[in-house]
Amino acid sequence: MNVRTLCLSILYEGEATGYEIRRLCVEGECAYFIEASFGSIYPALARLEDDGLVESRVAQQDGKPAKKIYSITEAGRATFTEALLEPLDDEVYRSPFLLFARFAHILPVDVVEARCNEYLQRRIEEKKKLDEALAEHGGNAADTWVINYGRAIMDIAEQHLRSHMHELITLARAEPAKKVAAE
Repeated sequence: MNVRTLCLSILYEGEATGYEIRRLCVEGECAYFIEASFGSIYPALARLEDDGLVESRVAQQDGKPAKKIYSITEAGRATFTEALLEPLDDEVYRSPFLLFARFAHILPVDVVEARCNEYLQRRIEEKKKLDEALAEHGGNAADTWVINYGRAIMDIAEQHLRSHMHELITLARAEPAKKVAAE
């Protein structure tokens, strides 16, 4: 899957502006599927339009600049379906927290404890977002399945951190000679 396919998936559901697509890809419900940067979405939309997979129209707004609204074409729907039929790429999981955890033994205990609590709070907040998405999109069985999958992942991450946070904190205490001095 790529950014083009992600854009087509959003437009498959209905019209959207570039801004709306960008927001969904970067911070919204579609941010969970593949990584899409701000700089990759507009070029992808331009290529999709050049290829006849999407079309756009300009809508005037009172007191604001005009906005470009994209919609998917029949060729775009077919291309999107074909993309879904292709073998899936491997999932990529990146976590700055895991890098931090790997080196907890060289950090001050108060920093390790604080970062663990911050990370735990973020997982709880992410799960709340998924709960809100479930309330909003719960009528669609496929959306419900995907959201519940995400909620299960967040539950496991939260449970693991609650059960094993003390191990990282103990590591920080275990090797005081290797602590990084705050300067």
